[in-house]
Amino acid sequence: MSVTTEPKTRPTTRRANKTAEAATTAVDARIAPPPKLRRRPLLVVASVAAVCLGGLLGVWAYTSVTTAQEVVAVRSTVQRGALISREDLVTVRIGVDPALNPVPAGQLDGVVGQRAAVDLPAGGLVTQGSIAATVVPAHDMSVVGVAVPAALLPGEPLRAGDQVRVVATPGQQGEVTDEEQRSITAMVVGVYPEADSGQTVVSVQVPYDQAAELAARAATGKVAVVLDSRER
Repeated sequence: MSVTTEPKTRPTTRRANKTAEAATTAVDARIAPPPKLRRRPLLVVASVAAVCLGGLLGVWAYTSVTTAQEVVAVRSTVQRGALISREDLVTVRIGVDPALNPVPAGQLDGVVGQRAAVDLPAGGLVTQGSIAATVVPAHDMSVVGVAVPAALLPGEPLRAGDQVRVVATPGQQGEVTDEEQRSITAMVVGVYPEADSGQTVVSVQVPYDQAAELAARAATGKVAVVLDSRER
């Protein structure tokens, strides 16, 4: 009769396996797991804002260059009413808002000989509204404000440049006589309605020697404004 015996596991083999497992565990422990990426929303927002700002600056720079134009500027201060000479002017190239209505550099010669409608400070731009062929009041003329109610104004709206006569009236208690009514010829330079008083102030230009009389008559409130022909 034969007897079968099972092979015994050698202790050395077990120890070897345990040693291998320990080495593998040690290696795994030394290998750190990959770091987790942390999102930073503020950094992303700042980056996007920087890109947008750069784009806006680029557009602004391009627009400034493409919209720049040569216009007329004032080299030295010109007082209101003074004659503008060539030495008072200079041309500059800048980006300006078209709403300012500046005078283009090509029209510089047309500005020479005009009068300053307002004070023109040195370094400022010359606009179409800041110059005029004449100033008001002109030489040897004066401007007087005449306040009259609507009933003593013509129904036709008055405009600057209209030729009118300021006529003395007798008032509500007076009587109209056969004598010629006193009137002063004038030119309208401005019309300013006053809602509170119901009157309209008509600024008129008259000869210097008639200004005092007209002012005195206007102060009485007994005057009317007559519009004369607009045909020229």
